[in-house]
Amino acid sequence: MDAPEDSSHYFTDFTLAEIVDMETLFKELGDQSLLKDFCQTVASSFSCSVNRKGKSSITWKQVQGWFQGRLEKQNQPKPKTLPSSPLLILDLSNLGSARDAETPENVTSGQRQKGKASDVSDLAFEAKSARDDAWYDVASFMTYRYLRTGELEVRVRFSGFDNQHDEWVNVKTSVRERSIPVEPSECGRVKVGDLLLCFQDREDEALYCDAHVVNIKRGSHDHRSCNCVFFVRYEFDDTEEQLGLESICRRPEE
Repeated sequence: MDAPEDSSHYFTDFTLAEIVDMETLFKELGDQSLLKDFCQTVASSFSCSVNRKGKSSITWKQVQGWFQGRLEKQNQPKPKTLPSSPLLILDLSNLGSARDAETPENVTSGQRQKGKASDVSDLAFEAKSARDDAWYDVASFMTYRYLRTGELEVRVRFSGFDNQHDEWVNVKTSVRERSIPVEPSECGRVKVGDLLLCFQDREDEALYCDAHVVNIKRGSHDHRSCNCVFFVRYEFDDTEEQLGLESICRRPEE
């Protein structure tokens, strides 16, 4: 196996969860992520996080250095031919999970607790499984690796599952901030065309899958209950279904 490239030193001071956060920010902002004010905000957010308790604070220069290294990696000329080993692996297995989270022993794939945005801080990410194209809450990030193409993959442990179900997933396409259950008072925020994470309950399985809203039948409701009906079309098979508020989760605000 080839030795990791010199860029590995950019990751030594960050947790794996912080790296996933910065990778997402870099994907959205590109070289704008190098701005001092932005790096100061990111550094302050990381340093104040409960996940950094007992660890040294992060400086804005460390954050800027990570983004600078990521930009340099992106701008490197692509090799004309791939080497025999397609992966550059930076193994952090011995460091444990990036975020500690309890893993309930008797949770099925169809269970997701309802709650407000403020209740989801312990499970900030969800990841899409290649096995069924469904999204699951991430209990922890175990390790990560860079492909020769420059893309970042992480090995995730899904909440409610043991290590037999760990998967390598692409950060760009299959890891995102956790979707948020919609409260009755918030149903007006859901619009036609919106991307939702929907609970698809079938005879043989129950999954959370991406779907777009194609129509909405508004019903009477108050702050405790909602009778609206959401017509959605699933991305993975183009099937349509009618769902109530209790079966949909919205994407966090950009």
